[in-house]
Amino acid sequence: MRMYCRGIRGATTVENNTREEILAATRELLQLLIEKNEIQPENIASAIFSLTADLDAEFPAVEARKLGWTDTALMCTREIPVPGSLQKCIRVLIHYNTTRSIQEIQHVYIHGAVSLRPSFGMNL
Repeated sequence: MRMYCRGIRGATTVENNTREEILAATRELLQLLIEKNEIQPENIASAIFSLTADLDAEFPAVEARKLGWTDTALMCTREIPVPGSLQKCIRVLIHYNTTRSIQEIQHVYIHGAVSLRPSFGMNL
């Protein structure tokens, strides 16, 4: 079977810029992505987290480390502050080595981030 590096996307929002909310929202998002895509930490090539400019209380990568992504290359960055864009948003792009086809990848958008990609939105 052939192995491919696939991009898996996800996004969520928080109500407040606190360490606890950023970590809890990141955990919820990552757990859904793990469940939907059967992600194994050893097959994650890297993950890039981005936050909107109004979130700076913690790095989302901290939660990924708690989930066992200890040998994975992780990066946190800022979203481009486009006027009128969604606020208090955490996004992730996971580069994942898998045998799944691109059509089998399940992206996850929850809470206020459903507005970014309604076709990938989940009602929680």
